[in-house]
Amino acid sequence: MTENASQQPPAPDTELPTQYAPADVEGPLYERWVERGYFAADAKSDKPAYTIVIPPPNVTGSLHLGHAFQHTLMDALTRRKRMQGYEALWLPGMDHAGIATQNKVEQQLAEEGKSRHDLGREEFVERVWRWKEEYGGKILGQMRRLGDGVDWDRERFTMDEGLSKAVLTIFKKLYDDELIYRAERIINWCPRCLTAISDIEVEYQEDAGELVSIRYGEGEDSLVVATTRAETMLGDTAVAVHPEDERYRHLVGRRIKLPLTDRTIPVVADEHVDPEFGTGAVKVTPAHDPNDFAIGQRHDLPALTIMDEHGVITVHGPFLGLDRFEARSAVVGALKEQGRIVAEKRPYMHSVGHCSRCKTTVEPRLSMQWWVKVGPLAQAAGDAVRDGRVQIHPADLSKRYFDWVDNMHDWCISRQLWWGHRIPIWYGPDGEVVCVGPDDEPPTGEGWTQDSDVLDTWFSSGLWPFSTLGWPEQTEDLRKFYPTDVLLTGHDIIFFWVARMMMFGLYAMDGKVPFHTIALTGLVRDEFGKKMSKSNPNAVDPLTWMDRYGSDAVRFTLARGANPGTDVPIGEDWVQASRNFANKIWNATRFALMNGATVEGPLPAPEQMSATDRWILSRLNKTVAEVDGFYEDFQFAKLSDALYHFAWDEVFDWYVELSKTVFQAGGEPAKVSQRVLGEVLDVTLKLLHPVVPFVTDTLWTTLTGGESVVVAEWPKAVSVPGADAPGGFRDAAAEQEISTLQSVITEVRRFRADQGLQPGQRVPARLKLDGTALSPHEAAIRQLLRLQPEGDSFTATATLPVSGAEVALDLSGTIDVAAERKRLAKDLAAAEKEKAQATGKLGNEAFLAKAPENVVDKIRTRLAKAEEDIARITAQLAKLPPA
Repeated sequence: MTENASQQPPAPDTELPTQYAPADVEGPLYERWVERGYFAADAKSDKPAYTIVIPPPNVTGSLHLGHAFQHTLMDALTRRKRMQGYEALWLPGMDHAGIATQNKVEQQLAEEGKSRHDLGREEFVERVWRWKEEYGGKILGQMRRLGDGVDWDRERFTMDEGLSKAVLTIFKKLYDDELIYRAERIINWCPRCLTAISDIEVEYQEDAGELVSIRYGEGEDSLVVATTRAETMLGDTAVAVHPEDERYRHLVGRRIKLPLTDRTIPVVADEHVDPEFGTGAVKVTPAHDPNDFAIGQRHDLPALTIMDEHGVITVHGPFLGLDRFEARSAVVGALKEQGRIVAEKRPYMHSVGHCSRCKTTVEPRLSMQWWVKVGPLAQAAGDAVRDGRVQIHPADLSKRYFDWVDNMHDWCISRQLWWGHRIPIWYGPDGEVVCVGPDDEPPTGEGWTQDSDVLDTWFSSGLWPFSTLGWPEQTEDLRKFYPTDVLLTGHDIIFFWVARMMMFGLYAMDGKVPFHTIALTGLVRDEFGKKMSKSNPNAVDPLTWMDRYGSDAVRFTLARGANPGTDVPIGEDWVQASRNFANKIWNATRFALMNGATVEGPLPAPEQMSATDRWILSRLNKTVAEVDGFYEDFQFAKLSDALYHFAWDEVFDWYVELSKTVFQAGGEPAKVSQRVLGEVLDVTLKLLHPVVPFVTDTLWTTLTGGESVVVAEWPKAVSVPGADAPGGFRDAAAEQEISTLQSVITEVRRFRADQGLQPGQRVPARLKLDGTALSPHEAAIRQLLRLQPEGDSFTATATLPVSGAEVALDLSGTIDVAAERKRLAKDLAAAEKEKAQATGKLGNEAFLAKAPENVVDKIRTRLAKAEEDIARITAQLAKLPPA
């Protein structure tokens, strides 16, 4: 039934344009939704809360297909919950994106012939804020294009005043609890971005390098080490061997000459060394390798830093001032001159870390940085999933989560940037270290300076679920909407973001989880399953597709591919098909309105309805139950597919077509079907709305006269007067009857097509339906199959017994029987030849022994297809009248 039951809705305007034009509808309709406050959540409401916080896109970003994909799913969840009577909050915002944003502004300055150092820190940060206001946030307008139903009044930014206070508060709390500390450790250093980056911001790929084997020492006091980074030997402070390796036992504790230097280094015994790998001896460079750093710590070795932050050699001598890669070649050349190179392997493919943002080769580097002690935080994050307080969906991705949180290293949170949350640590002239909270006054006086680093971007975004709701203040929003309900995000940022939010949420919110469910999606790929990226020609701007086909088409395509946790292939042909679906919905609703479909008044009793009416209502209730179940299981692909096939196949292709004869005949049966069709469209448009909001709202308001489907009630199972049942009205007999009718129509259509008849070509026919459930459907059968009544000269040239009925056709004069027999005979010969070839190969033992399994499978498929074709063509020949 329609909404607004307290007052009768105005008679709907049944005039719809002939064609649906998304460009004319979507923009104005979205602004109307916003102006009416449909997406604004009320913290004072008595309704149960439902909350999703948007994964904050970078302020530098624009909408890509990955955003469009996840936003479509989040929007569908919140729109449905809003219709179900929840106080639904979908909270938007952006991330300040430290490295990416600073790079943008530094590029602008470079075009002016300047650097950030020319401006100084304060002026540079002001420049970034101006850039943010002028260029940042482009994605927010694009979100409106997509139809995102977010609460714009609650939009947040990770560096706004409230979130900045949250950052200072949690930093101070962690520091006071001794969970933040400063230490010199090996970090991943990007010589291009000039900052430390975390392990999860390093992308590994196979690079072609060289492996050189170098002889250290002289005579019996020598050994050979291998390396892919020859330049780092300048910083070696030991050679390590396994304590039980007899080959080097005599060298342990002795010192050997380090080539190209005037230094000697010790040989140490360490169980980290694998005696079976290579020569069993490894060079130790504590300042430039994490494993070497650990060996150095165990053996109290010095750590010599041999290059600066740009990757330039700083060691005095012939290599001073060389770039690390230039130095690599120079060092190998110098070693060759001394006869120290024992072996070279080039190219040598090995895994090399690259900065995920600029793709520069990462340099392990010893550096003083700030760290989070993650042990207790990660333990709590893992326990919250283990004990069921947080569900990961799909469940099989839980292992990936546990692999990370159960083996997490301490987190380097300092970045050598100017844009971001500056670390709130002050250093005094006499070595004092003071952490300043949001309500503290920073120390003043001569000699006091603030730490120059900023916090990792993921530090502030890790607070997102509660900082956006007002924490550390105890706000109405925080009380109403925390914990949030669902975090929907890609499985690729479990490590970057999900684990951070879990750790900080449990820590800051006294053990309350930040969300109840983590719904993980896959990544959007092209139609061939290849990764999309800006550097590949397969990258697609979703706005281009929205311009061509409408936002609903893009949304439906993405949702229809969204199986939990798996990647989503997408191609333009699929978006075109979704556009066709939107047009089908439009045209079918327009036809219904032109034929009197209505939502006014109660549904007729079952005895007043035809079997077709009872069938479609029964199928409708089945679909309502299916869609609800799929939503609860985050099965967006299945719910979209169920709605597509119900709407297109059952409502538009069958019910509407079967009802045409009823509408043409008029009278009471027509009024009944008009009311049933109105109900079916009302519910179907509501079910479709969360995924395709624009076309459904336009059609629903026209059909019902209601205010907007956005604020309509989510459909429950339809009840029919006098036939109430758990789960709503169902009629198994009607479903069986219409299934039989569909079989008859489908079989005769197939026969007509096989005989080469045009779809609109009329054929005389005699129907024998007496004694079957199909007798009330003769008019519909004749109309849908283009069967005209038999005349005086009727001759049954083909008889089709189907489902207890009999359809006799007079094909004389409609087809050339001799030509058709000749065509079919040719097709049959080709099918038999294909069968013989496939059978021969599959019977050849020598072929089967050598052929790959996929080739054999293809031949089996060809054989099955040939046998199917032979059976089909033989049956067609048998049905042809004599020539």
